[in-house]
Amino acid sequence: MAIEQALITWVHLVASAIWVGGSIFLGVILSPIVRQVTPSMEERLRLMILVGKRFNKIAIPSLIILVVTGVYNSRVLLVNYTLLDDSSYGVFLVVKMILVVVLVVVYLTHVRIIRQDVVDRIMSKSMGEPELRRLRIKIIVLGEVTVVLSVAILFFAALLDSGV
Repeated sequence: MAIEQALITWVHLVASAIWVGGSIFLGVILSPIVRQVTPSMEERLRLMILVGKRFNKIAIPSLIILVVTGVYNSRVLLVNYTLLDDSSYGVFLVVKMILVVVLVVVYLTHVRIIRQDVVDRIMSKSMGEPELRRLRIKIIVLGEVTVVLSVAILFFAALLDSGV
């Protein structure tokens, strides 16, 4: 049983590293470099969309794994939900679960904004600059919110792990 729990925790941590690390890399490392290399907002957006679509191939499975392993790890408290408000651990777990739900909603909104018809218009250069600017701002804000939520979730995971 201990090896099973260790493997589940390991899978959860690997998925977390992919999700959070990848999100931070895109926003903090890649985006500023793309801005330096490519002065055209349209070209930057096209490149970031291509990279984002590629990242989603591992990010989406990682997020699903995080939710599944997180629910599994919380099963004892979730089955007996009265335990959730009996301790700081339960309260922190509820806060973490709420943050995860908000994260999933924000991420789905982000993915919905960059749906295929929008990507096609950007790639074919048929989207006007004002619309590109609005889209870029939405993508940036949702990306930043995703990173902040992800880091906050990690903080609550650390609180849960420490037994506070």
